[in-house]
Amino acid sequence: MKLTEIRDNPGAARTSKRVGRGIGSGKGKTGGRGVKGQKSRSGVAINGFEGGQMPIYRRLPKRGFTNAKFTKHFNEVSVGRIQAAIDAGKLDAKKTVDVEALIEAGVVRRALDGVRLLSDGELKAKVAFEIAGASKAATAKVEKAGGTVTVLAAKQEEKAAE
Repeated sequence: MKLTEIRDNPGAARTSKRVGRGIGSGKGKTGGRGVKGQKSRSGVAINGFEGGQMPIYRRLPKRGFTNAKFTKHFNEVSVGRIQAAIDAGKLDAKKTVDVEALIEAGVVRRALDGVRLLSDGELKAKVAFEIAGASKAATAKVEKAGGTVTVLAAKQEEKAAE
């Protein structure tokens, strides 16, 4: 086999239809756009236009508001990822696992608004967690392995108390 002999399987790559290149091509003259009107011309943008009728996005009321100022961004860590870090010797199962320990172990890159524990994977080690949040399934897995989960108060509430 030579480099010049390499090619696709027959029929793998279809050649595109050349639009507007004469009657014989089958897509000549109007190029599959029909006849006249706005849609036959270039630069058409009529999404959401309902022919002069009041469009649905104006007929329906605007509801709700998400205040981005108060949204929390958590580092999501699975139980399986914690077990992998313990097996690799990066995390000490005897000490409490918090944000600083996870950053030191390389499980989390930076502390956002805290760490949230998720239940993906299995946990064999007895570990004590001090984290911002945990799913019910993750808490159940930790407690089944003999560990504990302590959910810390949010950073915002701590600042308000000072």
